[in-house]
Amino acid sequence: MDTDNNTMNEELARYARAFKALRTMTRYLLEDLALDGALQVVTDTALELLPCEHSSIRVLDESGHELLSGARSGRGNKATPMHFQRGEGVVGWVAEMGRLVNIPDTSRDDRFVTAKKQGFRISSIMAAPLFSNGKVIGVLGVTSTKKGAFDQEDELLLQLLANCAVSPIDKARLKHMAVTDPNTKAYNKGYLYPRMHEEMEKARRHHFSLSLLFLDLDHFKRVNDTYGHSAGDVVLRTIADMVRGSVRREDILVRRGGEEFILIMPHADQDEALAVAERLRESIGAMTIKLPDGQEIRQTVSIGVATWDGKETSEELDNRADAAMYQAKKMGRNRVSVSKKETPKD
Repeated sequence: MDTDNNTMNEELARYARAFKALRTMTRYLLEDLALDGALQVVTDTALELLPCEHSSIRVLDESGHELLSGARSGRGNKATPMHFQRGEGVVGWVAEMGRLVNIPDTSRDDRFVTAKKQGFRISSIMAAPLFSNGKVIGVLGVTSTKKGAFDQEDELLLQLLANCAVSPIDKARLKHMAVTDPNTKAYNKGYLYPRMHEEMEKARRHHFSLSLLFLDLDHFKRVNDTYGHSAGDVVLRTIADMVRGSVRREDILVRRGGEEFILIMPHADQDEALAVAERLRESIGAMTIKLPDGQEIRQTVSIGVATWDGKETSEELDNRADAAMYQAKKMGRNRVSVSKKETPKD
């Protein structure tokens, strides 16, 4: 009898913790967070709620075919995320079928795809679809290094978590799509000045540095003329993915137009921004980009660096970074040039 009471008390305590975690998550999500923030709240809650070491959430892009890595929590969250299409891998299967899956032993399931540089072992995995208006918009997944880590109660909790999160996530997703370039998934030009102004206000209020990188791909017209615009799209997308994977989560990548990108870097002074610019220039130049027809090409970039002086407008800082980029072009391309205007000392 005591054993039964202990089991019941443990279950009640577990449900109480789950209720508290879901209530806290819902309260955060009601704050109308940006998409990245909303997704992170959900993966953090999954990590707290379920017996897993890693949680992730992926959102379908505008085409409904590609699952974009949105947020990850726990073990291995610094590793480069894998890309999945609808129907590919476990998360792709969930997106395609619209059904929760619980795989107790990944070595015995053909749907599981192992990354070359996984960073952590996955022995069991559970994933649930996120539905909005009858359509799957994303997949929430959790993994464990233990086989058979998840039971039926865990399945119910994961589905409950997905159901609670889907409405604010979809709202944030639609807002995000409105300001996002569909090819590169970078923010679009209309997002640039409002976000720069917002970051300037934060920098002014909290007395921290703010820098801008202006990236322009060298001789990009030749890519379109030689290989076609679809190849040009691949180059832009590949470089945007590489930049996002090489900088901090707080840095904001914007496609300014054509082959031009802006990287907004909060908390970065001139030396820090210059170091990042040189690292990006070297990495882009060293990349081999594979085109749809199997051909491989190289691409270089010219980068201008400007650090906010504490008084400039968004347009003035953008223009200064632009001028520095053109100076890099004049120096022979595949260069980094720094605008020499100094920031005032506190």
